[in-house]
Amino acid sequence: MSKQKPTLLVTGGAGFIGSNFIIHMMETYPDMQLINVDKLTYAGSTDNLKEVEDLRNYHFIQGDIVDEQFIQSIFDDFDITGVIHFAAESHVDRSIKDAKAFVETNMLGTMVLLQAALNDWKEKGELAKRRFHHISTDEVYGSLGAEGKFTEDTPYDPRNPYSASKAGANMLVKSFGYTHGMNVVITSCSNNFGPRQHQEKLIPTIISKALATEPIPIYGDGKNIRDWLYVEDHCKALDLIFHQARSMEKYNIGGGNEKTNIEIATAICDILDQLKPEIKQAASLDSFKQLITLTEDRLGHDRRYAVDDTKLRDTLGWKPAEQLETGMKKTVEWYVKQWKQLTHLSQ
Repeated sequence: MSKQKPTLLVTGGAGFIGSNFIIHMMETYPDMQLINVDKLTYAGSTDNLKEVEDLRNYHFIQGDIVDEQFIQSIFDDFDITGVIHFAAESHVDRSIKDAKAFVETNMLGTMVLLQAALNDWKEKGELAKRRFHHISTDEVYGSLGAEGKFTEDTPYDPRNPYSASKAGANMLVKSFGYTHGMNVVITSCSNNFGPRQHQEKLIPTIISKALATEPIPIYGDGKNIRDWLYVEDHCKALDLIFHQARSMEKYNIGGGNEKTNIEIATAICDILDQLKPEIKQAASLDSFKQLITLTEDRLGHDRRYAVDDTKLRDTLGWKPAEQLETGMKKTVEWYVKQWKQLTHLSQ
């Protein structure tokens, strides 16, 4: 890959959203040079990028964004014209057990990237032209009651170490914009679903437990509400914002699909009832829904998230293309296919 050619740096591109985004960008901009930097922790896998790994304009480098020398070497070796920063520790349960890794990766790692980009772009006289796009979460806003939605102006009120570390990272990004005139944007999305998501997340857990005919664990009373966004719609929004948004702007990205966790579990079980009746029958189940089991609630479990993405829709013309029902069916079918392949390999 040429050092002289403009190159997009994506961090955390072996994870769920990052890998889907890279595939979207490679398909949309076939001549784009792209470097994917990922530490390959439990949440990242190069298997997510089989579709692009042989492309000449795609390059994967394993490394830790907290490592200043490593990140500096990326900017030394390539002409990085933009950064899209996904890399983060993101599992809330893990942050409750051990917050240190979340502070290190999500805050210190973000600072290391910002500083390297600042130094490189300032030296080249390109500080205002080259963009740093930080991917955040609606969890920085805290928890909602029965009414209302988070807007871009909602004060931060994080309730767990993960969301606190992401709120801190957001502030660092904005501070580099204010202090140094860096061209930064921040996006906060609602809960994503789709292919390539880590097995610890809600929807993959529901699917894998159902296929194994094991209890499907749902925290508390199952009535915690999330707004669900299909990952391909999220990737299209990020592409649009990266290329067209004004500097220092912040955008919420939502799916407009508020559902309780128990409703999500029920919908998935209904799909699996149609896709895998033989498993259900072998376990003497009338429906996979019989496996849904309420468990002890998570510490600091936010009751409801919902984002108001009017700004993004009105100013940049984005709207999600995928309906919850069709996106969920595609998602379940993808995981069932993966499960079949894993089952076959284990035999």
